[in-house]
Order: sequence, then C-alpha cells, then structure tokens
Amino acid sequence: MNVQVLIATMNQMDQTILDRMNIQTDAIVGNQCDRNEIKDFTYKDQSIKWLSFKERGVGLNRNNLLMRATSGIVKFADDDMVFTDHYEEIITEAYKKLPHADVIIFDLQYPDRPRKPITKIERLTARKCMRFGAARISAKLESLRIHGISFNLCFGGGARFSSGEDSLFLMDCIRKGLKIYSYPVVIAKLLERKSTWFVGYNDKYFFDKGVLFSLLYPRLCKVYAIIHCVKQYRQYGEYGLLSAYRQIRRGIRYRKRYL
Repeated sequence: MNVQVLIATMNQMDQTILDRMNIQTDAIVGNQCDRNEIKDFTYKDQSIKWLSFKERGVGLNRNNLLMRATSGIVKFADDDMVFTDHYEEIITEAYKKLPHADVIIFDLQYPDRPRKPITKIERLTARKCMRFGAARISAKLESLRIHGISFNLCFGGGARFSSGEDSLFLMDCIRKGLKIYSYPVVIAKLLERKSTWFVGYNDKYFFDKGVLFSLLYPRLCKVYAIIHCVKQYRQYGEYGLLSAYRQIRRGIRYRKRYL
C-alpha cells in the first residue's frame, strides 16, 4: 500500500512547505487562507493536491484532507514536521509487520523537552491512546471510511473548544473496534514554534477540558477531572488546583446540559 501525507496548515503563499517538510510521497495540503482554490501538480515525481479554503478549524481541515485521500495508508501531519528520509518504507514496513492494525502511532522527535518515548510495539487501549496527537497517527484509509471515522469540528485550533480533536478521533477508533498499535520508530522531528491554541492556564482552558472529558469518558469524566488536576496542578501557577477543578466541572455540566 502507498502512503499519502495529509498536511494541515494555514496561510501558505507557495509550495516551499513541501521542501521544508521533506515530503517524499503523494500528499494533500489543506491550506486555510483567504481564498478558495484547488490545484493538482507534480512535485519530485509525487502527486500533490493543494486545497486552499476560506475556512478555520483544524478538524475541518483534516476532514477535507481525509475525504479526498486516495492511498491505502494516510499519515496525518502538521506543518512544523520534518519527515525522516525513507518514511514511506518505515510506514509500509510497520503495516507489513502488523497486518491486522488499522491505526499505527509512530514516535516523534520533539525540540523543546524530552517526551515519554514509544518503547515497544503494543496494541493500545483507550487510556494509552490519549497522550498521542494527530501528527503521530497513520491509518488504513479503508478502515476509517468503512467505520465513518472523522475529526470533531468543535475541537482544536480555530474551533469553539481548544485542543482534543485528536483524542476524540482515537477514542472513536477504539469504540468502533479498530486496532491501534504503537510503533517505536521516529517518523519525523518537530520544529520549535509557538502553540496555535494554548495561551495559558485560564478559565477557558479548563472549561474546554471539562467539555472534552465529558465526551471522552461520559461515565467517569469527574474521576478523570480529578486525576488531571492532581497530576498537573504544579504547572497551573497562580490559577490553583481548586479553581481548575471548578472550571472543569463547569465544562462537564455545560456539555451534559446543552450539547
């Protein structure tokens, strides 16, 4: 099976992003900007589809890419990634080793601080999936389409609620019976850049977490709210643990009442 990279980006003025990301396979670029335009062209013998849309929201962007994908395996990507050489061979070899896998999560090299690496091949449960972002995810396109899996439009950069579209995507895969595996090979490095959505620990950050937890864990969302606050409260600075928990509970109640 061939690999197609699905790149979510914004305000690209030319095609230099393909060089910067070291794209070596077919790819679709979702460029959210101030115009509506679709182009098809060849780049280093690879087929590229370039989508420029007057839209905002990373979930919407990834869905536009996903519904136009044509290869057997898709690899989600952000524009701050630089792929390793021969990444297509790495990905296809992983699916040969794991023929029953529907989704394979690869490792990334982070620029800012050490992250917990993937150390072994294993099938992932819902709990173990939640720490992985979309930039690590690859999937068999047919598995996603047969089960009607896509990204939530209400979460992520540019959407109503901040982060979480990748966690909801993986949880949807788990709930619909797809087999998700981790694979301990670095597929790309990330360039250092400012977050497109995180502006600090404030009311909105924790409120949005509450909405997210209530969708991910409908029956245990309050438990996960406590776990989240206890594990990370040292990072909250002046905001405080109790204030964080209250805002998360507000988000949980809001989702249950209105959404």
